[in-house]
Amino acid sequence: MGIEGFSLHSLPREIKYFLSAFLLVLSVGYFTGISFVSHTDSTTPKGIAENYLGNEDQADARVLKFEKSPREMLTIIHTHVLSVGFIFMFLGVLVWLTRLPILWKAVLTIEPFISILCTFGGLVGVWMGSVVWTYIVMVSGILMTLAYVLGVAAVLYELWGPN
Repeated sequence: MGIEGFSLHSLPREIKYFLSAFLLVLSVGYFTGISFVSHTDSTTPKGIAENYLGNEDQADARVLKFEKSPREMLTIIHTHVLSVGFIFMFLGVLVWLTRLPILWKAVLTIEPFISILCTFGGLVGVWMGSVVWTYIVMVSGILMTLAYVLGVAAVLYELWGPN
């Protein structure tokens, strides 16, 4: 049980619809962001590096990219860390209300915050010229998305699955 005597499953149907609609909209937003990343060719170490360091020195570049300025980096880091942090805060509260074992709850709610720091801290590392960080950005992004999908699935199962 999430909180002693409380169950997401026992909520009134209208609140279940509300929470399900919230998770649907949140997921559309989350996966739109993932889709954006794939459209910027940032799904490979080379693509991540080019997105922040530029590629104007490459004659065969399909799309010309310039190095991000300090102001652009601050804007990217600031907006993403805050907004993604809030996504996982709201989702985490719902995960803690499920009947998952406490270890799973801890992993699914704490790991995303570690991944947020690794992903966006890693982008700063890339921007500062250390392309080794591209691998950390990729792994942490995958872990963050996995935690997101499992968290949403757990909450939806708790809302609509069998007692």
